[in-house]
Amino acid sequence: MEKEIIIATKNKGKVREFEALFSEKGITIQSLLDYPDVPDVIEDGETFAENAAKKAETIAKHFQKMVISDDSGLIVDALDGRPGVYSARYAGIEKDDEKNYQKVLEELSGVPTERRTARFHCSLAVASPNKETVIVDGTCEGIITETPVGENGFGYDPIMYISELNKTMAQLSQEEKNQISHRKAALKKLENEISDIL
Repeated sequence: MEKEIIIATKNKGKVREFEALFSEKGITIQSLLDYPDVPDVIEDGETFAENAAKKAETIAKHFQKMVISDDSGLIVDALDGRPGVYSARYAGIEKDDEKNYQKVLEELSGVPTERRTARFHCSLAVASPNKETVIVDGTCEGIITETPVGENGFGYDPIMYISELNKTMAQLSQEEKNQISHRKAALKKLENEISDIL
């Protein structure tokens, strides 16, 4: 029987990452892009985990199917953890990747490299009808650049420099990104849980 999971996102970048990560396991994914009539879940939690759980549980109840939801974002140490859970709409109500990362760069103006430490954080929640929700976290450490570099990826990828690869996230191929991303780190922790659930 073909295994299928709904990913609770309309973000095409995230959908591509999940497809790449799950295809090797023989799991087919659908996303909320396949169900345009599903109402948005208001993410009003104070943590990534709260938002991920709320979204996964709401959509799982709606479809009576297993749903994975992630809430992820950028945590910048010199900005006291901002943009954090507000990463997607940091520069305004409309999601705009470029405005978001430009706002971070402006706020870090004059901050030296050694204090520009940051990490991408991902909380993944797996919800199924009548089962307890499973939540795991993953991170990817980096340094915020002074200017955006690279054409790949999405979100804050152009300003997130990965020291060990000597590249920003936006300079990595999808394969390279999948090896080190915060989503991959969270999914590694989730692998055993998924096997049990499926």
